[in-house]
Amino acid sequence: MSDPELLILDEPTNGLDPLVQQPFYGLVAESKAAGRAVFLSSHVLPEVERVCDRVAIIRDGRVAAVERIADLRARAMRHLEIDFCGDVPADAFSSVPGIRDLEILGTIVRCTVVGAMDPILKAANRFEVRLLTSSEPSLEEVFLAYYGGSDDGA
Repeated sequence: MSDPELLILDEPTNGLDPLVQQPFYGLVAESKAAGRAVFLSSHVLPEVERVCDRVAIIRDGRVAAVERIADLRARAMRHLEIDFCGDVPADAFSSVPGIRDLEILGTIVRCTVVGAMDPILKAANRFEVRLLTSSEPSLEEVFLAYYGGSDDGA
């Protein structure tokens, strides 16, 4: 690879074997360490987090917002599913701060948690938990959650 001052990469690891991705990430890290700018277009959140310091959100062909990865992580969103040993009352989690898209089906509670997990864990502690599953949303879900409803990117 030559030594350009700016690298523009569009979905660079799409279709790459995982064994080939590692050397690629090393080359990108070397470029960053040498002071070169790297623009990366990707829908893969772990890849963006690994490679980028900041994320730009483009809407309707314009930059709607620029966020540092650390700031995006600070407002982290998680999908959470808790399987309890018995039925959970329908209102058991309705007033917990930071919960979105709450769904309670018998022993299963599903929701999205924005920010700290502590409030929902304290609410769940009132019941016997069988299984707790937490997953990271896609980058698209993060963008839509934070920027989807506003024209100014806020």
